[in-house]
Amino acid sequence: MLEKLFQLKAHGTDVKTEVLAGLTTFLTMAYIIVVNPDVLSASGMDYGAVFGATCIAAAVGCLIMGLFANYPIALAPGMGLNAFFAFAVVQGMGHTWQVALGAVFLSGLIFFILSLFKVREWIINSIPLSLRFGISAGIGFFLALIALKNAGIVIDHPATFVSVGDLTSASSLLTLGGFFVICALAYRRVTGSVMIGIISITIIALLLGMIEYKGFVAAPPSMAPTFMQMDIVGALNVGMVSIVFAFLFVDLFDTSGTLIAAAHQGKLLGKDGKLPRLGKALMADSVATMGGAALGTSTTTSYIESTAGISAGGRTGLTAVVVGILFLLCLFLSPIASIVPVYATAPALLYVAVLMASGLSHIDWEDITEAAPAAITALMMPLTFSIANGIALGFISYAVIKLLSGKFNDLNISLLLIAVLFILKFIFLGA
Repeated sequence: MLEKLFQLKAHGTDVKTEVLAGLTTFLTMAYIIVVNPDVLSASGMDYGAVFGATCIAAAVGCLIMGLFANYPIALAPGMGLNAFFAFAVVQGMGHTWQVALGAVFLSGLIFFILSLFKVREWIINSIPLSLRFGISAGIGFFLALIALKNAGIVIDHPATFVSVGDLTSASSLLTLGGFFVICALAYRRVTGSVMIGIISITIIALLLGMIEYKGFVAAPPSMAPTFMQMDIVGALNVGMVSIVFAFLFVDLFDTSGTLIAAAHQGKLLGKDGKLPRLGKALMADSVATMGGAALGTSTTTSYIESTAGISAGGRTGLTAVVVGILFLLCLFLSPIASIVPVYATAPALLYVAVLMASGLSHIDWEDITEAAPAAITALMMPLTFSIANGIALGFISYAVIKLLSGKFNDLNISLLLIAVLFILKFIFLGA
């Protein structure tokens, strides 16, 4: 049955290799089961319900990717977009988390339609590489700010807006220590380095009496507080357009980039250099996003950590199915997950931020018409506390700078149209 489903022999693999690859991928991304509830609970969502939604959304995404698209790509609620959901859309803009879930669902629906009618290639090809790298780095900086704020390392200041907190406090020291450990383990290529860092800090906090042990295994928490609570009608408000677009835009490029990178590492690309069954993979991602919104979590997307499993030999969807099953088993670990403090998850956020900021190295810094818009995109996300504003200002600055510089060949109709729409949005709807 497995051979028929996944064509293991044709891909030069076997069940044992695929299972080990799935376990490897899971260990590298399992941190999301504690980080995502921690982030989304800041928006007022029930921690236990989000924990359950995270596990099930990840499992559903992995199973669809494995069984439908037959790729060793794992999915789960994405980092960056969960922070945008909680801290920018809900806390910053004042929308309810129900409306934010509605926006996530709509972005997934649009993503599905774009994948169905193959419009995604036109969109992806119309966006300059420099802006894509700027967006990735900006989300990284946004995550870093949130991580440092949660740890008390960065605090607000009436004169300078931000300042350094008490670096001698237990939470700050544990955050920094966890980050250093994760980086060192990652450098040594230790599988599950992020999860090891989170667990280590949690154990130290337990030993110091900073948190209370509540057990290890229990029945899955109720998902009633978030299940089918999305407000789609509220998300259809004209003021939500840029938010829906931000969710869609980031997921589109994050997923496409992850799929291409993972396929290249696993030598899964066709002779023409393109990814076979790309449409199915993108549909799996979009369906998982809609399902995740219905369950009660932010955008579900493909994880670059999947490359760890591919490096271990994963070549088919069986790898993703194994990851999905492991996420389902995690439903019974809610007691231990609920005691993980924010200063244990902050190092994970900071580490992911570093990885995302690496995209800046690919920007042509010799060409100011490429470098300036990318820098504006990356800087404005943390400084305005909004991924959407960063994207908008990036598009506007790219179009205006290119026009004033006379580099008309670098522009296209879709890019100009998006820039104009963002300008109109700022004029009539504000930030």
